[in-house]
Amino acid sequence: MSELLSILQNFVGPQASDGFLRLWAKELLDALLIFGFFWLLSELAGWVLNRWGRRLAAFTVTEIDDRILTRTIPNLTRMLVVLGAYLAIRSMPLHEKLAAFVSGALFVTLVIMLFSLFYNAVDELMKWHLYERQASGKSVLSRQMVQMVEKVVMLFLIGMALIVILKHFNYDIFSLVTALGIGSLAIGMAAKDTLAHMISGFTLMVDRPFEIGDRIKLNNGQIGDVIDIGLRSTKIKGLDTTVMIIPNSDLCNSTVINMVRPTAVIQGRITVGVSYDSDVERVKELLLDVAGNNPEVVEDPLPLVLFTSFGDSALNMLLLFWVSDPGRLGIVTDSLNCAIIRRFRENGIEIPFPIRTVRMEREC
Repeated sequence: MSELLSILQNFVGPQASDGFLRLWAKELLDALLIFGFFWLLSELAGWVLNRWGRRLAAFTVTEIDDRILTRTIPNLTRMLVVLGAYLAIRSMPLHEKLAAFVSGALFVTLVIMLFSLFYNAVDELMKWHLYERQASGKSVLSRQMVQMVEKVVMLFLIGMALIVILKHFNYDIFSLVTALGIGSLAIGMAAKDTLAHMISGFTLMVDRPFEIGDRIKLNNGQIGDVIDIGLRSTKIKGLDTTVMIIPNSDLCNSTVINMVRPTAVIQGRITVGVSYDSDVERVKELLLDVAGNNPEVVEDPLPLVLFTSFGDSALNMLLLFWVSDPGRLGIVTDSLNCAIIRRFRENGIEIPFPIRTVRMEREC
């Protein structure tokens, strides 16, 4: 220190060197005071939020505020410390390039921590909505929608952080935004079909005509269970266990029948013809009895038998019944058909073959 003081005295004179050291010591003391103040502020903020913030959060019904506090308190306290270091460095009499480098690094760290704070809060909110609200059946967003919202929020925060950082270092933001806009337009024109599928996927997630696990009937008559709803396509597992991958735009632009919503009860139909000599009321009683004795046929709505038409060789009867599990409709129909033919034989009800009467006239 004495050697440094002697060099300064030889270079600028004794009075100037003493003034420089006093100024440097004062600025260093100011920097330490600034850093110490923000360090104490971070400790105070952490103590207040941990002690009183959690007490206030305990009065709410949900746990979302507790989870947000748990994720954000450490980030907030560290951010205050970094902010203090950034302001302290800017007040110190360092070399211009060294001060610019250190303060720039601290500024970038501060921006990253700030936007990370926002992302952690949004991430906890999305997780709470996904697991807590869906468990109670009050969810507004599906699982895929939550994942997409998280990705959009993350990309938005990353973009905003880059803009703030580049603006701090005096980069031309307008030219960057213009380049990104032109690039996005070019990509949109080149991938318009993919974007159409993605927009349709977003529509499916918002409108929710079906959800994962629902059994649906497509416009071409195929039936399957929805196993995944993606941004570009939807995967449907058919009754033959094959997986159909259908672009979302095709689903949005066609008629889709949801077989399990608003209720999972599905209607089954059995058409049977009986001879003209049969007692129609007795036939109805037998069909209703067969349907009522099947444990998989629901009681609400009750099975219904209709005399639909006079056929060429039979009276056509229609049995309507409802099953709670769409996947069991084929099995229940098979069971009812076997029971119907057995009961008809036991009660002498004839199921006639088609009959054609041919009359031959001889010319005289």
